[in-house]
Amino acid sequence: MTLVFDGTIEVHYGFGHLQERGDDPAELDMAGQRNGLCGAKTAGQLVFLIGLHTGGIRFAIDWLDSEPSLDESWEDVVEVSIDVPAGDIVLATFDDWRDVPLPASGPHRARLHASGLDEARELPSAELGPDRYLLQLWPAPITPDAVIRQTSQAAARMHASPIGTPRHN
Repeated sequence: MTLVFDGTIEVHYGFGHLQERGDDPAELDMAGQRNGLCGAKTAGQLVFLIGLHTGGIRFAIDWLDSEPSLDESWEDVVEVSIDVPAGDIVLATFDDWRDVPLPASGPHRARLHASGLDEARELPSAELGPDRYLLQLWPAPITPDAVIRQTSQAAARMHASPIGTPRHN
């Protein structure tokens, strides 16, 4: 395991991206996905929905050689696939970005862990939100997204109606 990022990043409007430096951010569109936390519709990018609307969040990114075992301490876990670009990768939010030195490009599986979503959704802003995130990446063939674990009400609502999914009246 290689820890490639571990820190705090400032979010605005409750979303962030993993993308190649200089790329336009992916659209917040998760239509057709099973999960509503991590979008993978734009090639070479991931988009994350964050519990806290505005403020600091704790975010870590691990790169692994193979699929890790599931850490049961996280409240919500989803997986998507991404074809990691060969360029410089950043963890980006509306006004903040951090370098993420990934050791390999090509097809990877991405497992996003989240905890504290329900508490964070109750706050309009915070210096440091109660939510935290871990993204794990490992080389793997491209496969459909999946909800691995869901315990928070916030994640249940996001999974039930991902952004971009038409609403029926």
